[in-house]
Amino acid sequence: MPLVSEDLPVDRVSAPGRRRILVIDDELDIRESLELLLTGENYDVDLAETAAAGLQKFESGSYDLVLLDLMLPDRSGLDVLADIRQRDTETPIFMLTAYGSVEVAVRALKLRANDYFAKPWDNEKLLIEIDRMIAKGHLERENTQLKRALKQRYSFPNIVGKSERMVRLLDQVAQVAPSRATILITGETGTGKELIAKAIHAHSARADQIFVPVNSGSLPSEMLESLLFGHVKGSFTGAIANRKGYFESANRGTIFFDEVGTIGPEIQVKLLRVLQDREFMPLGSNDTVKVDVRIIAATNADLRKLVEEGKFREDLYYRLNVINLNLPALRDRKEDIPLLIDHFFTRYCRDNEKFLNSDGRSTLAFEPEAMQILMEHNWPGNVRELENVVERAVVLATSPSVPAHVLPDYLQQASGMRISRDPNGMLAPDASLFEIVADFERRKIIEALEAVNFSQTEAAETLRIPLSTLNQKIKRLNIDVKRRNTS
Repeated sequence: MPLVSEDLPVDRVSAPGRRRILVIDDELDIRESLELLLTGENYDVDLAETAAAGLQKFESGSYDLVLLDLMLPDRSGLDVLADIRQRDTETPIFMLTAYGSVEVAVRALKLRANDYFAKPWDNEKLLIEIDRMIAKGHLERENTQLKRALKQRYSFPNIVGKSERMVRLLDQVAQVAPSRATILITGETGTGKELIAKAIHAHSARADQIFVPVNSGSLPSEMLESLLFGHVKGSFTGAIANRKGYFESANRGTIFFDEVGTIGPEIQVKLLRVLQDREFMPLGSNDTVKVDVRIIAATNADLRKLVEEGKFREDLYYRLNVINLNLPALRDRKEDIPLLIDHFFTRYCRDNEKFLNSDGRSTLAFEPEAMQILMEHNWPGNVRELENVVERAVVLATSPSVPAHVLPDYLQQASGMRISRDPNGMLAPDASLFEIVADFERRKIIEALEAVNFSQTEAAETLRIPLSTLNQKIKRLNIDVKRRNTS
């Protein structure tokens, strides 16, 4: 199914806003009658009596449709049509002539005129066709814009990552997207499997067709079977009418099965048939439905292990696993965390209309301590967990510098950070900037505590920070205040 249907009703269709029409005709009475007719229908009308004047107006303006006379004093209307089509292939053009003939009509249509009207014409019919053509043009442009937006939203630059594993993965995505091959995307929950599936669809030949996501694990088997393959009236209690399933609706498009390892045995059999024969039978029907659907599946489970346990068909596993794309966990590509944070900062600052610069980018940044906490965390929820943390920070931030206490409690209460040291207790030569800053901060806090006999209240006053902030830093930096251990 196209993103926007090209089927238009027979009744008059009105596009929003005032629309502009250019009339090029050398007869004054024709120009005046068309101007009166069209302005009465809420069109803005520009008039030209020669080919030269018409081309000049067309090049300097923007029109929804052109009415072009075949016989003009300086040039043939067919020549003007050809000139316009060299510049513009989309604006609808209707030819007008008092010398109607099949040969002229054929020549005009070959030059990509959209329609042909002999003088005198039926005003109502002309208005209907003008309105229909302009509405169709608006829908086609909207369709193009939607496809462009889809491709931009799921373009590779929006799949954030510069790590070697992500670069290699995106190279694979670019290579397999144009093919017809079935793809199995594996990876932990929250790694972005659906985002990769949508990027594949958006960069395939099916990009202007429907993308249907199916959460296989969230539905009972009987309901999932009906949703996927449809049913006929009376096939089960409550089946009061025939209903198309996802596969039939997604013909020529893409179906994405999330958590495919959870589907039941009966559906596995029918899914295998679709993959092998491109056909299926709706529930309660003996008729076969042919479909052309690309299948992309995803799972966070070990399908090979499920096959060995007899919970997943081996033949279906091999049909799905034609090409395997494995998404790395966030803990295995921590160099991407700063990029992801910047990406999510900008997204949620825009959503909340706060902390944006003139270019629409976020001005927020985590303080070094907060950033270190984020870099040290193992991210069991992967990118989705990080996104939630950043969204929370945007909502709670009161200045462009985001402190550690804005982070969720479970992150603040995580184990203390580890600072790389050599055998002599000095910072390791390859220590990161975060470790250098943390080591300096740790020494300053210990000095302040020692000066006041480890009174945290007095030390906080000396350092001019809230007591709660000092306590968080003491815990994060592994400062043992109980035993007065300064090592």
